[in-house]
Amino acid sequence: MQSFRTEIENPVVEKDILELDRKIQLFKEGKIDEERFRSLRLARGVYGQRQFGVQMIRIKLPYGKLTSEQLHRISDVSDEYSRGRLHITTRQDIQIHHVNLDRTPELWAQLEKDDITLREACGNAVRNVTASETAGIDRNEPFDVSPYAEATFSFFLRNPICQEMGRKFKMSFSGTDDDTAISFIHDLGFIAKIKTENGVAKKGFKVVLGGGLGSQPRHADLIYEFLEEDLLIPTIEGVLRIFDRFGERAKRAKARLKFLVKEIGIEAFLQLVSDEINALENKTFKVDTTPFEQEITCNEVTIPSVKIEDEAAYTEWKETNVIPQKQKDFVAIGIKVHLGDFYTPKARLLADLVKKYAANEIRLTLRQNILIRHVKEDRLPFFYKELQKLGFAKSGYNSTSDITACPGTDTCNLGISSSTGIAVALEKVLEQEYPSYSNNKEIDIKISGCMNACGQHNMAHIGFQGMSIKVGQLQAPALQVLIGGGILGDGKGRFSDKLVKIPSKKGPEALRILLNDIEANQQKEETFLGYYDRQGKMYFYDLLKGLSDTTNLAPTDFIDWGHSENYVKAIGVGECAGVVIDLIATLLFESEEKITNSEEAFKENQFSDSIYHAYTSIVNTAKALLISENIKTNTQAGIISGFQEHFVQTKKIQLTGSFETLVFQIKEEAPTKSFANSYLKEAKLFYQKADAFRKKQVDYVS
Repeated sequence: MQSFRTEIENPVVEKDILELDRKIQLFKEGKIDEERFRSLRLARGVYGQRQFGVQMIRIKLPYGKLTSEQLHRISDVSDEYSRGRLHITTRQDIQIHHVNLDRTPELWAQLEKDDITLREACGNAVRNVTASETAGIDRNEPFDVSPYAEATFSFFLRNPICQEMGRKFKMSFSGTDDDTAISFIHDLGFIAKIKTENGVAKKGFKVVLGGGLGSQPRHADLIYEFLEEDLLIPTIEGVLRIFDRFGERAKRAKARLKFLVKEIGIEAFLQLVSDEINALENKTFKVDTTPFEQEITCNEVTIPSVKIEDEAAYTEWKETNVIPQKQKDFVAIGIKVHLGDFYTPKARLLADLVKKYAANEIRLTLRQNILIRHVKEDRLPFFYKELQKLGFAKSGYNSTSDITACPGTDTCNLGISSSTGIAVALEKVLEQEYPSYSNNKEIDIKISGCMNACGQHNMAHIGFQGMSIKVGQLQAPALQVLIGGGILGDGKGRFSDKLVKIPSKKGPEALRILLNDIEANQQKEETFLGYYDRQGKMYFYDLLKGLSDTTNLAPTDFIDWGHSENYVKAIGVGECAGVVIDLIATLLFESEEKITNSEEAFKENQFSDSIYHAYTSIVNTAKALLISENIKTNTQAGIISGFQEHFVQTKKIQLTGSFETLVFQIKEEAPTKSFANSYLKEAKLFYQKADAFRKKQVDYVS
């Protein structure tokens, strides 16, 4: 770490990186509990791979925005610390794989030289904020949502209210009613709206809450038809505070916001959010949009003359991959990236092309592609030829033939069967047998390697989920086929119906059966979803059920895509192991750290942050003592009530009032300097009492 300690200009970032390095060493020495270390490193974008001893690094890129300089930096880091492959995710991030844990702090430090972070890219925090890839250039958008996505990312990065929640939290911003950022599957989804009052146009958002995918998908609830732009950040903060306090923590499968909303009801949830208003430092928050309103500038350079040899191919490419911008004489160019994977030599050449001949901006997309923005229309032939050289001029951007798939068993611990392998096979079928689907943007095909739905299979028109089938004494890789999902627009969507489970090697035939049936029976002007609804679920089940037969499988059916040996169902090797030590001591140690964080925030006049650090210290400390007596600690609210019952009412811990009164000052008092100071003092005093109690416990046992 010494080589880069002085190279990070931002002291907050430098402290964060050095802290990661310190915690890695403590973990290796057996001084930090494995679960706590896992939580810490995940919040820094470091995720254990399926392959033992290496990590996946997720680079957090809000709404997928990248400059040439940043893409060069990421490429350099991938070459130095990984294998030169970049993977675009369905949340507009970039992942690199096979990284040594010890080298992650210096990797992060290198990225920060171009303002790129790993912070909260994984873990129980606010994940990458996504947005429509065409935000800012869409002819139909009421306004550009990019600055609001940027403000949301910046405000909640390292924010103490969302560092250690029960589970992850996802947000999206859609620029139009087409809802291309898929609001209905998010914890919070925002759709740009304009409302006119007394002749004055106001910016705001339609807001939906509590959506999600996974094994139990849930459609988000509408909570506001129109939320004024200045209330965006306070609303998000209120929601996060309630999720942090009342969200499940012990039962991971039930720890997402959607389960909390389902349990208590949307009205009760919104009332809790409303009750938090006094605790917010920002009752309103004005987002600065001016950096996103600058005139587009491109380098005035001589464009080499080019000759288009295949006019038909060029025309098809323009029809499928080129998007006219709302800015006159500018277009955007979509690059179809196979399974989201591309490599550093081409990444650098692309970065140079975009910087020299466009406006130095690309956006990574939710469908794992690349969008070059702000290209002068008269430069299209030149860009086509240059992209051809890179293998980036394949038509079919965002089409049926552009399949979305998670990494699956290639690298993910949770993968059950290969998602990338079946995706390759299906794309081959489409390219060779159904070429017209390269220009079809009505049907989306998505694949996930397990039920967690990172490939978004259960909201696709046609989806495939990785599974396994037992056949005698053997296991065969399998796929659950789902049909009938999709985006309906304006915050509405539908989830796919599960139809049939088939051996994975029959996936291509399933696709053929479906497409042949559609071509034979779909009525003119009828949408795919309209056709599906007209025929009904059982019709499609009957079409495919013959493929579920496992009585006559060939030996190759027991071998997964991309493999040579018989399939073995297995969750990947667990994440790096360590010595499991006293969790209670670890929690108390972290409570001390949070008091220190509170003190530092107070000194910087960040009173709201100071208060929340003190709050988490109090709750953490209470949790430690409850665990010491084997009492449940499923939620923060449960910890608070449980501590009152088991420690205060029994007089094991002496307080001047109730524990609830002590803790919940956080929502009763405004975040003033005076309150921050008194609350911090009370957190310190509470910690001292709890620490003394714990020492007596340990002495008694010993």
